[in-house]
Amino acid sequence: MADLAPDIAPARMNGSDESSVVPVLEMRGISKRFGATQALSDVSLQLSRGEVHALLGENGAGKSTLIKIMTGIESPDTGEILLDGQEIHLASSQDAQRYGIAAMYQEPMIFPDLSVAENIFIGHRNRGKFVDRRRMESEARDVLSRLGVEIEVDEPARGLTLAEQQTVEIAKAISLDTRVLIMDEPTASLSAHEVRRLFQIIENLRSEGVAVLFISHRMDEVFEISDKVTILRDGQWISTRPRTELTPRMAIRDMVGRQVVEIFHRERKPPGDVRLAVEGLSKTGAFEDISFEIRAGEVLGFAGLVGARRTDVGLALFGIAPADRGTVTLDGQPANVSSPRQALERGIAYSTEDRRQLGLIMGQSISNNIVLPSLQRFLDKFGLVKRDEERTVAETYRMLLKIRAASVDVPTGALSGGNQQKVVISKWLETRPKVLILDEPTRGIDVGAKVEVHQLIDELAGQGMAILLISSDLPEVLAMSDRILIMREGHQMAILDHTEATQEKVLSLAMGQASELDDVDARAALRAVDGLIDAGSSAGD
Repeated sequence: MADLAPDIAPARMNGSDESSVVPVLEMRGISKRFGATQALSDVSLQLSRGEVHALLGENGAGKSTLIKIMTGIESPDTGEILLDGQEIHLASSQDAQRYGIAAMYQEPMIFPDLSVAENIFIGHRNRGKFVDRRRMESEARDVLSRLGVEIEVDEPARGLTLAEQQTVEIAKAISLDTRVLIMDEPTASLSAHEVRRLFQIIENLRSEGVAVLFISHRMDEVFEISDKVTILRDGQWISTRPRTELTPRMAIRDMVGRQVVEIFHRERKPPGDVRLAVEGLSKTGAFEDISFEIRAGEVLGFAGLVGARRTDVGLALFGIAPADRGTVTLDGQPANVSSPRQALERGIAYSTEDRRQLGLIMGQSISNNIVLPSLQRFLDKFGLVKRDEERTVAETYRMLLKIRAASVDVPTGALSGGNQQKVVISKWLETRPKVLILDEPTRGIDVGAKVEVHQLIDELAGQGMAILLISSDLPEVLAMSDRILIMREGHQMAILDHTEATQEKVLSLAMGQASELDDVDARAALRAVDGLIDAGSSAGD
């Protein structure tokens, strides 16, 4: 076992182990302020041995700040942290690691050029001056075996899938005798099959007595895996209940402070003339013979399983990875593009699925990010940026899209995920597009922000914009789309009108089944999704 601080020992009374009574970790009355922002106010949380405890809250509710305090990255202004009933002080992430507290995030922190075994043991100290590779690899296999998985430990980590990288992160934590494991949005980029595999790993951790703090915006997963659920809102503790005493509707109400439906339902209107027409679009190794039309005021959804290559079509239309063959017309005029600049000049904008790495400059302000694609319009005759005009435009979008920030001068990296997504959409709206491609616009954001994004899509369509919606959230695609194009492994399977599209029918087509499947077969196909194995990387989704 990893050494704990000398003054900490498991709580006992009258010689009997009370670890099942005394929380392994307790956050008591935690408060934290950043400048004028009160991030946490008197928040308490208890984690018990062998328990999966879900933490819910809208983006900006204080979840990230609480995690940073639990892992020693930030120090609380007031409050106590107790391990086995005794107060501890965390001055760094190394302190947290020494006490058996670890966190894994949506994007695993893997060293690609090191082997799997080296990644697992890279945080270990006092293992001697020389590395015993045979012993290290043997111990790495043992740790992975405890998790019920098999990965070649002597191979470089760069070849691992995202799910395997997360498994290595968990193995790293287990190798350090972690007692509390924090999982922050671990399933956001996983396929259904990979989620099932992760949940089995969580069950193995639970059986070994590890306390798991599970953070997710996916309500169905929370209700499947968790024992207890704690909800934060606006930096304050709202409720903690056993999962069996909570319903999704109750959880959403506690998260947003009001009744809200998780999926926004559009009031569809007759579309206008054809805005974008695509015929026989193909790219070798990615997709083949994609043909469709989008009319003004229409939302065309793109559905498919992992590896369907929907994103590749969006990248081709925006000129990032141009197609090899096929024609594209915009308002009846040829619009084949070979670069994003050409796409923007023709009125096509693309909002990426990876807002942190590709969509935003996190260290720059909201205003700088919003005007970046349209910067030429904000330059004076000397080539200098007209800052007043820039801030005025950014402030308009801040109010219009309800971006929660003190001002447009706030760094985008300081915003919650939902507000970052609104900044991404704002910057493309400022280019005044005729066609807006939205790739996973609600991935990783809370239900309140999701509804706001859905309302925005509805409003833009109502104003005559043509929208191509790429989403892995099938209920979202069904609710928001006028028509749905289903892809499978780079091929177009069908285009369904929203009146005939059902979850079973879309998934049957996405799995390569015949469209005339009866309801029984369709439901079987839907159940079979849980057994799917990834057909490709998320980048080719």
